[in-house]
Amino acid sequence: MAHLPAIFLLQKSPAIPLLSFCSPLFPSLPSSSTSSSSPLHTLSTYRIGNVRLGAFRAKIAAGSGSVAPTLPELSGGLKDIYKCCSIWRWKGYSVNFFVKGTGPPLLLVHGFGASIAHWRRNIGVLSENYTVYAIDLLGFGSSDKPLGFSYTMEVWSQLILDFLSEIIKKPTVLIGNSVGSLTCVIAASEATQGMVRGIVLLNCAGGMNNKAIVDDWRIRLILPLFWLIDLLLKQRSIASAIFENVKKRENLKNILLSVYGNKESVDEDLIAIIKNPADDVGALDAFISIVTGPPGPNPVSLMPKVTVPVLLLWGDKDPFTPIDGPVGKYFSSLPSQLSNVNLYLLEGVGHCPHDDRPDLVHEKLLPWLAALPAL
Repeated sequence: MAHLPAIFLLQKSPAIPLLSFCSPLFPSLPSSSTSSSSPLHTLSTYRIGNVRLGAFRAKIAAGSGSVAPTLPELSGGLKDIYKCCSIWRWKGYSVNFFVKGTGPPLLLVHGFGASIAHWRRNIGVLSENYTVYAIDLLGFGSSDKPLGFSYTMEVWSQLILDFLSEIIKKPTVLIGNSVGSLTCVIAASEATQGMVRGIVLLNCAGGMNNKAIVDDWRIRLILPLFWLIDLLLKQRSIASAIFENVKKRENLKNILLSVYGNKESVDEDLIAIIKNPADDVGALDAFISIVTGPPGPNPVSLMPKVTVPVLLLWGDKDPFTPIDGPVGKYFSSLPSQLSNVNLYLLEGVGHCPHDDRPDLVHEKLLPWLAALPAL
């Protein structure tokens, strides 16, 4: 781990939850938005037949510059996910989404640097009884990553709310991991009556980046270091050197292994899901914008506004948002304060429970979903 940047090295002490804002994943490539004559059209460039495999790399969004992973590198399950994606036009940008199944709708919202494919171990089970939607937030996966764009939690939450009203059009359960969880909290706190049916938070982040955590003396003590890191990342040559080092395959694998409890879940598919987009032009811009930007709304002020049922699933081996850190302690206190909140600790599970130990997540999630009031 000696080659990782300081922000990751500092996080190796579980007592100091410096990176509570995100999963250990890296943002995908920014690219210019693309035009379309239709507000909703199929992402046909991902619909690739077997005769087009080999070294082919699929362009997406009408040649935006983003590319899918080389298909032979991926398992059949991931290929199926990529083939079934569609594009939704939002505020002039192309937003990638996936839908499968029938029944009451669920919307899966990934964490920092991840994408729809990070739900690879959940889509099949959930789609047996539900209509499963998953979305690539703006700046990630196969959605547009506009250069010069200022990424904020508020932008992502508005994206979710508009997706609910324009695409799903039914009361929906939001399920998020890490910064995706916080996006769900913000959306649920602002949603019109009946739009959000419930929320499921998997190791929720305290903000878009580390600057959100200020109520811990250990954090306040090293705030000058955070400011220095921000300053360094705004120097493009330095930021580029850090980013290039972190996204090396072995370093990326080591980071993933450090935050997954079940090491077997860190497989070649997972590395491809994260690494391939980070290799494209523009990934650095999104990384800098998100890490150095404002942290966004604090969940402490938001959760009392959420009146729908809430399920908290927390991996107890998470070094990024540890259950005994400021964010974890706050969320673990909620069941005694709010009657609509249930919390389950998942033993031996890291920061991404849905991919780390999907069996434990489904064991708690499926009965909770079944018990929700009927639509």
